[in-house]
Amino acid sequence: MLLLVGCGGRRSTRPSSSSAGGGSYGYGSASGGVYDDTSKPQGSRYRDGSDSIPNGPPPDVDSLPEPVPKVEPHSLYGNKSPYTVLGHTYTVLPSASGYDERGIASFYGSKFHGYKTSNLEDYDMYKFTAASTVLPLPSYARVTNLQNGKSVIVRVNDRGPFHADRIIDLSYAAAVKIGVWPKGTGLVEVQGIDPSAPPAAEAPSPPIVSATPAHPPTIYLQVGAFSDPANAERVAAQLRVANFAPVQVSDATIGGRLVHRVRVGPLSDVDSADQVSAKIEQMGLPQPQVAID
Repeated sequence: MLLLVGCGGRRSTRPSSSSAGGGSYGYGSASGGVYDDTSKPQGSRYRDGSDSIPNGPPPDVDSLPEPVPKVEPHSLYGNKSPYTVLGHTYTVLPSASGYDERGIASFYGSKFHGYKTSNLEDYDMYKFTAASTVLPLPSYARVTNLQNGKSVIVRVNDRGPFHADRIIDLSYAAAVKIGVWPKGTGLVEVQGIDPSAPPAAEAPSPPIVSATPAHPPTIYLQVGAFSDPANAERVAAQLRVANFAPVQVSDATIGGRLVHRVRVGPLSDVDSADQVSAKIEQMGLPQPQVAID
């Protein structure tokens, strides 16, 4: 069996005027009758060549139940660690407990609806699920949109998104719920949930109801964190010559060690971050990491 099915290699889903069959699905259930031959190469498994969203208005997500976190054994498939996709190696965490990351979320829709996820469940874009490169399958997390304060609990049952700068791929319903749809991407915080922990100790932060956060999130690209300040300044000088955006060198203590972080930004939006990230890699520098402040 393939380690990774369902989510490999796709970019963020963008709204489309055509659905390629997506409009035939009823809200609340995966399509029946999809035959998913997981022995086929990734690119030939799906009936659609590109992703899309259903025709018509989005589902009434307020009427859809959020998953209730519960203790589940790890799936037999999709939890191999480490694993490599598109030249990048990922390590699966032993549990979701303590996971708390900020970054860019994308979502996926009709192309994958009814097909197998990485743990061989059927992907249902009308349920609150998600794909992660590092969280174990299955596990649970709260995803909060940092730009509007909306949040949702998702069940992680897929691998991805295998796109630089993305930390989670949301189901279509989850994207609608927190406002990542229709834009296609959003700045989010992902907090792992440990169902075995006492509620008071592990409960994630409650949803923030304010639609206008006091401090709107900003995007930076971290090109490196160096113990030697001379190395940090050398990389910063290369970036300044390229004139992408303001370049900062700041000190931080990570794991008890003082490091000098080289960051580009702030950047105006996700598209700008993608473009600058690609140019930085073309310079022969390490792939930048997204930092949300």
